[in-house]
Amino acid sequence: MAQLLIVYHSRTGGSRQMAEAAQAAARSEIETVLKRAEEAGPEDLLAASGYLFCAPENLAALSGQMKEFFDRCYYPVLGKIEGRPYAQMVCAGSDGENAARQCARIATGWRLKEVQAPLIICTQAQTPEAILAQKVIPQDQLEACRELGLALGAGLAMGVF
Repeated sequence: MAQLLIVYHSRTGGSRQMAEAAQAAARSEIETVLKRAEEAGPEDLLAASGYLFCAPENLAALSGQMKEFFDRCYYPVLGKIEGRPYAQMVCAGSDGENAARQCARIATGWRLKEVQAPLIICTQAQTPEAILAQKVIPQDQLEACRELGLALGAGLAMGVF
C-alpha cells in the first residue's frame, strides 16, 4: 500500500501548521505519516512511496534540524529510493528560495522526482521580535498547503507518479 511521508521542522509553528494542513488533506487519499525531522529516520524514508518536506528558511538556508535529518539519512537510503516523488514547502520570512534550492539539491542526489514546484509561504517577519515570535499562517495560505497534500496523496494513491 502506498504511503506519503511528511517530514517537517518548526521552531515557531509556521512549518508545523503547513505540514499539518497538508497531512489533513492527504490522509483522505492515502496513508500519511507526519514526522518531525528529529524523529524521522532512514526506515521512514524506505517505508514511504513519496515525500513532502517542510521546513523554515533560517538565515537564507534550510533550518539546522531539517539539514541534520538529510545529513543523517542521506547515505543509508542512497540508491534505494530513486524515482520516488517528492514536493516541498518552505516557511520563510521574506524569500525562501535558497532553502528550496538546498532541499532540491539533496533530492536530486537521491534521484527523487519533483512533482510540484516548491510552495513558499512568506511570513514577512523581518525584525528579531517577529522572527522569533510564534507564527500563525493565514487560512488562505494553509489552503495552498492542503491542496498540495491532497494532490500529492491522490497522485500516489492513483499511481500517477
